[in-house]
Parts: sequence; structure tokens; C-alpha cells
Amino acid sequence: MKLLSFETSLNMLDLLDTGGIKSQNVALSESLGRILAEDIVAPANDPEFPTASMDGYAIKHADLEKDSIKILGDNPAGSHEIRVVNEGECIKTFTGSMMPDGTDTLIQIENVSVSQNSEEIFIDERVPFGSSVRPIGENYKAGDVLIKKGTKIGFAEIGVMAGLNCVMVRVAIKPRVAVISTGSEILDLGEQSDSPSQIRSSNNYTLCAMFEQAGAEALQLGTTPDDKDSIMKMFQNALASADIVVSTGGVSVGDYDFVKDIVPRLGAEVVFKGVAIKPGRHIMVAQKDGKFILALPGFAYSSTVTAVLYGLPLVAKMLGRDEPYKKVGAKLKEGFTKRSRFSEFSACNISVENGELLVGFDGKKVGSSAILTNLLHASALMVTGEDDGDLEEGTFVNVILLENF
Repeated sequence: MKLLSFETSLNMLDLLDTGGIKSQNVALSESLGRILAEDIVAPANDPEFPTASMDGYAIKHADLEKDSIKILGDNPAGSHEIRVVNEGECIKTFTGSMMPDGTDTLIQIENVSVSQNSEEIFIDERVPFGSSVRPIGENYKAGDVLIKKGTKIGFAEIGVMAGLNCVMVRVAIKPRVAVISTGSEILDLGEQSDSPSQIRSSNNYTLCAMFEQAGAEALQLGTTPDDKDSIMKMFQNALASADIVVSTGGVSVGDYDFVKDIVPRLGAEVVFKGVAIKPGRHIMVAQKDGKFILALPGFAYSSTVTAVLYGLPLVAKMLGRDEPYKKVGAKLKEGFTKRSRFSEFSACNISVENGELLVGFDGKKVGSSAILTNLLHASALMVTGEDDGDLEEGTFVNVILLENF
């Protein structure tokens, strides 16, 4: 079987038409973790007028040379200050208050002494011109794009939007991803084993959690045995209820690997089958009526890695996100032995030492593509290409981060 290069397969995936971004309005309080479907643009300057950033006295800077300055009164936060400050005058002004007309500097309370009758101040320590005054537009200016479309909404985004009085927020509708685990040897949670050869299903739970973390709505469809009719019905139900159907198992060349044959029988067009990657070379991507099928290998590490590489980009595209995951450059802190001629995705550790981002493999087991525990402890995926061989310590490599999709 001729295998596509990893780069070609990603290009083909990127060319798929997902039908554009579908969106809805939700309350700001319910938008945490959702993906913005429009830019958040500042309607006005913030602040709209010079504002005190500390408690003190609003003055003309030139008056700092005077022996004393007359106090006109107080200017609490939230008050509409209309008095005009003339030479030799000041107004006691509090944090967040509008600076009175005629003033250009705020001298902090601790820098002055107040007369016994509280009618004037004496300067104990001078301050620079404009001290403790927030200028117009310090936070942002009218027309600034504050949060870009495609951003995952976190606490900071919610705070900024609350400051803009965004009661409702336009977000991308979550694509629905149905996850199926196939194989007569697998048991779902809670099922009793009647054979020592059976194993507990983890793929469907792993992938549902991943897709939920990436902003999708995951549908847990459970397990199905290696039976053509059962698999066919499971796929038909999944296609009826989801935008993306992800299956694990049944895509290799064994006698009981039925998924690879059933997908075309569903009337789906196979986009590609077989990519020169390790793990996961038997991956299949297909489409039917604007929906997509990702048939992934059955081993836990392999299915997880291929879901990152091919499932997350589809979800990101439907959500309007620029990148499905973060990729960084880092330096090998130890040598690396490449195990195949394919593009490899190796579990690794990321650390920062002396200001450098380093890649290591402490605690990572070398073995089959079933070792899901290699992805514990905030692990990442180191990427090596088809043309790469063994790598020496100090080589710079690309790394896919597996947190905060």
C-alpha cells in the first residue's frame, strides 16, 4: 500500500469543506470555554477621560513650586466633577475618579501634608508631570480589536467583555463528534470479563475527553464487536447524529478489520487511507454528505495521537480556530533514536532549564503503540520527519503541546 506523506495528508485535510462556522448567542456567564465567532471591538476609548490611578490631590504640575495649594473639596469615584481648577488650587481626588478640568497631575496623599484646618496642602515630595493619571485610551482605544474571532474564552476574556457590557456573546456552535470503539476483545466500563484475553475500553473515553477539551460536543457511543452488521448500524446511527464520526480499531489488514471495508459501503468517499506516520499509518479519512469519518487504529497511544493530528484540525476548522494545538520549538537534552522511516510522534517531557525549552524522555517507555501511560504527567509529542534519522543532543525539534487545546 502506497502511503501519503504526513504533510500531504494534512494539506488534504485542510482542503476539506466543513461548511463554514455556525454560531449562536449565549449569555456571557455561560460562555466560558466557548469559541468566539466574531471579533470583540472596543466601541469607545477606555478610559474616556483622564482618570486618577491613586488617591491624592489633582493639581497643576507647575503649582508644585508653591508654598501651599488651596483645597477646593473632594472628588469621590463615580461623581460627575464639573469644577475647574485654577492656579494655586487642587481637589482631593480618589482612585478611579475623573481628573478635574484644569489639572494635569495627581500627587499622592503620602506626598503631602494637610493644614490643621484642612483647607490647603503643603508639598513634602514632588512627583513628575502626569503622575498617577491614566490617560485617555490607556486600556484600549475605540476601534481596537480586543479579542479575535476564534479565541477560546477564558477568565480574562470574560472580564474584558463584561467591561464592555457584552450581555450576550456570539460563539461558534460546538461540532458534534461521535466516538465509537470497535473490537470483540474490548469491554466497556462496568462490563464483566469472561476471558483473560479481553481488555478494558479506554479509547472512547480518552477521545471524548480530548474533543470536549477542544471545544466540541462529544457523543459517547460505546463499543461494538467485530461484526459487520453491528458496525454498520453503529456508523449509520453516528452519522445521523454527529458532524464527525471517529472510530478506533478495524482499519488494519487483519481478517477482522471490518471498518476499512464498511466506510465505503456507507456511501462515504475516502479522502485518504494510509499515511507514513508512526503511530497510526492505517488511518482513514472519509466524507459523506458534508460529514466526516475518521477511522483510527485501535491501540490506545496510536488512536490518541492520530486523533490529535487529524481530529483536532477538523474540530478547529468548524470552530473557526486558526490552530488546533500549540507547537513549539525546543532542544533535545539527550540523544534520540528514530525507530522508522516514517514521520514519528514520540511522547516526551518538556522542561525549562536556564531559560531554554528542553525535550527529554525520562520515564517514557519504548514499545508498542498501546502505551497510553506515556502521555501522563503533562507530556507532549515530539515530531520527527521522514527525512530525519537519529538525533543528537542539542538538536532543535518541533513539539506538539497536549494541554489547553
